[in-house]
Amino acid sequence: MVTALKRLGFDKVFDTNTGADLTIVEEANELVERITNGETLPMITSCSPGWVRFIEMNYPELLDHLSSCKSPHQMFGSILKSYYAKKAGIDPSKMYVVSVMPCTAKKFEKIRPEMKNDSLPNVDSVITTRELARMIKQANIHFTTLEESEFDDPMGEATGAGAIFGTTGGVMEAALRTAYESITGEELQKLDFEEVRGKKGIKKAAIKIGDKEIKVAVAHGLSNAREILEEIKNGKADYQFVEIMACPGGCIMGGGQPIVTSKKRNEIDVRATRAQALYNIDKNSKYRKSHENPAIKKLYEEYLEKPGSYRAHKLLHTTYQKREKYVNLKK
Repeated sequence: MVTALKRLGFDKVFDTNTGADLTIVEEANELVERITNGETLPMITSCSPGWVRFIEMNYPELLDHLSSCKSPHQMFGSILKSYYAKKAGIDPSKMYVVSVMPCTAKKFEKIRPEMKNDSLPNVDSVITTRELARMIKQANIHFTTLEESEFDDPMGEATGAGAIFGTTGGVMEAALRTAYESITGEELQKLDFEEVRGKKGIKKAAIKIGDKEIKVAVAHGLSNAREILEEIKNGKADYQFVEIMACPGGCIMGGGQPIVTSKKRNEIDVRATRAQALYNIDKNSKYRKSHENPAIKKLYEEYLEKPGSYRAHKLLHTTYQKREKYVNLKK
């Protein structure tokens, strides 16, 4: 893919999973702070823009529960136009950042006015994985015969935790790996949180972290999200952390992903197969915890100082607002 993108004309190609690692480090820190300081709980993940728009339109009274973290590609764009631009001696206004996403809602997300720093959009354009495949074919690039290329440095290294971000329960699992070590100061031995994996629309678990029991919930698909939100709204939820993704199955089944024919769907379980591919990447990764990513550690040492710092908040966090469900076309 890196080789194909270079042939299409991109100067640099980075791994979005590096952005996912950055999101996890910030999000885990935010969760620990909320638990420690008695702030609004449960905290709900904010990386799925379709889900974020849903809560803004339907449950604006619960917006304080949303993590203030931007999604991975928005965080990455912000870092590319600040840290990386300075490191590479590039004028940020001359950079054009394109995100390749499995998600059509990312196209809306990138035009949100909150997704800017110093008047520059974090991301300039979003194309879906399906659109990229079409571009590669139109350019007459024979994808399967291309030689392998590495992602560009210094933001091309990612962990297994960043990889599983794309399946339901993956954000939760990745965040728990980092939160565990942050809370206990001990190395986590069992990295797989099987309790939050699988197809079930709503998954609930109680995770023992040191002397604390963290209750979590994972929902994918907006009907399941609504069920969780109603519990929170009615004071019936006792979770500390909730992951919600708009698409059933998570990002691997996003609206911009390759369309699978009904014949193929009858032959294989597409959702399970894609999820297993990510778990295999995680299992075989050199680093499996986001906070152990050398590129992320270097980023904090050289630029961000620490998770949740003033600069981190300025570049990597955002705000939400009530949105109307309908647009008045007469205006």
